[in-house]
Amino acid sequence: MEQNDTALGQEVSRRVMALRLLTGLAQGALLYWLYRAGKDGFWPASAPYVMIPLFILGLMLPAVLISSLGHMAPKKTALWALAIGAVLVLLSLHDAWRAVDAGTTSGGFRGSGFYDRPERFMPSWALLQFSAVFVYIAHALAMAAALDKRRIASYTSYFETAWKLAVQLMFSVFFVGALWLVLAMGAGLFSMVKLDFFKELLQKSWFVVPVVCFAFSCAMHITDVRPSIVRGIRTLLLVLLSWILPVATLIICGFLCSLPFTGLEVLWSTRHATALLLAAVAMLVVLINAAFQNGDAKAALAIRVSARTAAIVILPLTLVAIYALGLRVHDYGWTTDRIVAAASLVVASCYAIGYQWAAHSYDTWLCPIARVNIATAFVVLAVLLALFTPIADPARISVNNQMARLASGRTPPEKFDFRYLRFEGQRYGQAALAQLARSDVKLVSERAAAALKMTNRWDGDKSLLTPAWIGANVKVWPEGAKLPDSFVAQKWADLPIIQQPPCLQAEERQCEALVLDADGDGKPEVMLFGAGYSHGVLYAEDQSGKWLMAGHLNGGGCGDLRAQLRAGQFALSAARWKALDIAGVRLQFVPEFTPEDCKALKAAR
Repeated sequence: MEQNDTALGQEVSRRVMALRLLTGLAQGALLYWLYRAGKDGFWPASAPYVMIPLFILGLMLPAVLISSLGHMAPKKTALWALAIGAVLVLLSLHDAWRAVDAGTTSGGFRGSGFYDRPERFMPSWALLQFSAVFVYIAHALAMAAALDKRRIASYTSYFETAWKLAVQLMFSVFFVGALWLVLAMGAGLFSMVKLDFFKELLQKSWFVVPVVCFAFSCAMHITDVRPSIVRGIRTLLLVLLSWILPVATLIICGFLCSLPFTGLEVLWSTRHATALLLAAVAMLVVLINAAFQNGDAKAALAIRVSARTAAIVILPLTLVAIYALGLRVHDYGWTTDRIVAAASLVVASCYAIGYQWAAHSYDTWLCPIARVNIATAFVVLAVLLALFTPIADPARISVNNQMARLASGRTPPEKFDFRYLRFEGQRYGQAALAQLARSDVKLVSERAAAALKMTNRWDGDKSLLTPAWIGANVKVWPEGAKLPDSFVAQKWADLPIIQQPPCLQAEERQCEALVLDADGDGKPEVMLFGAGYSHGVLYAEDQSGKWLMAGHLNGGGCGDLRAQLRAGQFALSAARWKALDIAGVRLQFVPEFTPEDCKALKAAR
C-alpha cells in the first residue's frame, strides 16, 4: 500500500512538473509574440486595450499558476487564476484608457513621472511594479488560506507562505541570471574559435524570451520541491536581518533625537524628506518582522529590546513624514507622486499605530503585530486597487487640485506647470489643457495651447523664454553685473535643444551666471553654473551676434568652485599648452588634474 502511495505521489509530482514547464513555455511563446507585435507594429500592438492586458497577464499569471499547482486543487487553482486575471485585466484596461491621447517623448516614453511607460503599447511602469506587489500579497494570502482550509489563515501559515514565495522568486531570478552568464560564457568560448552561431543565437528574441521563461518555471519548480532548502535559506536570511535591527534602531533614534536641535527646516530643504522617512519606516517594519518571524522564534535580549524600541519610533517617523508631505501639498498642491506618497503614508500609519499598540502591550514579545500585519496586508490591497482604478486615480485627483489652485489664484498663471498636465495628467490633463486653451486670460490660453503641442516634456515651454523671465531665472555675479542685452534678448527657443541652457527651459531649474571676458577681446562672455552644469559652461557671441556654447570649465573633479568664483578669487591667464590646428579646426589640450591641484583648490576655500 505504501509503495502504491509513493508511486502515486511521484506520478502527481511528475504531472505537476510537466504542467509547470509547459506553463513556462506557453508564457515564453506569448511574450515573444507580444514583443514582435510591439516591435513590428502589427496587431495587437495597435490595440492598447488588448495589448496591455495581454502583456500583464502573460507576465504575471503564469507565476501564479506555477506556484498554485500542487498546492491547490485543480478547480481552486482555475478559480483563483481567473480571479487574479480579472483584477489584472481591470487594472490594465484602466491604465490603457487613462493614457489615451497622452503625450509621448521623443524617446518613446509617455510622460516622465509615476505613470511612465516604456513604449506606447506597454503598461506604465507604475502598473508593472505595483501590480506585481498586489499579485504577490494576494497570492500569499490565498495560498495560506488554502493551506489552512479557511478564509483567514493562521499567522504561521501566512509567514511560511509569504517568505517561501519571496525566497522562491529571489532564487528563480538568480537562477535565470546564472544560466545567462553560462550561456554568455559559452558564446565567448565559441567566438574565440571563430564560431559565432552561439553569440548570434543569444541575440535572437525568439530564443531569449522562451528560454528565460522556461528557466524561471524550472527554478520555481525546483525550489518548490525542496522546501527544506528554502526554509534553511529563509532562516539564515532572517537571522542576519534581525541582527541589523539594533544598528538601524540606534541610527533612527539618534536621528529623531537630533531633530529638536537641528530643526526641521534642514529636513525640508532636501525636497525628498517624505520619501526618506517612508524608506526608514519600511526598513524598520521589515527588520522587526525578520526578528519576530512567526512569533515563536527565540531572539536575544538585544534584538527584543531593539524590536520594541523600533516599533515605538515608527510612529514619530510617520508623523514627521505626514507633516513634510502636508507642507509640500500646502505650497504646491497635489501631484501624482505626492498622492502615491499619501497612499504609502496610509499604509505606514497602519503599521505605526498597530506596532505602537503592540509595543505597549504587556506581552514580553510583540505578539499583537501578527494581527496588525494581516490587517495591513488587506489594507495594502485596497489601497493599490484604489490607486489603479478611477476611485483614487492620482492623475485625476492631482489635475483637479491643480486646476482648483489656478482658479482660486493660489497658483498664479505665470507659475502654473502646464507641462505637468500634458505629460503626467494623462487623459484628465489633456482635457484640462483643452479647457484652459479656451480661457479668457491670454497668458493661460497661450501656455495651455503651447503645452498641447509639446511632444517632449524636456522641450520646455517656449513661451517662457522672454527677456524678463530669463533675467529673473538667472542669478548674475559678480555683484552688480548684468547679463548682456543680446544674451537676454536672444530667441533661445530657435536653437537646437542641446544649445539651450536647462535653466532657460524650466522655472525650477535656476542657475548662476559669471560675466567675464574670457578671451580678452573686450566683449563679455557668460559662464553658466547649475541646472545640469556641474563645472560651468561658457557661452560666447559669434560674429553673427548669436550666443552659442563655446566650451566648458574643467573642474578636475575637485568639487564645486562657485564659492571662489562668486568672491572674485580668480584670474584669467593664458593656457600653458598651445592649441593644435587640424584642417582649420583648433583643438585645445585639457590638462589633467593631480591630487596636489585639488588640495590647493580646497585649501583656498
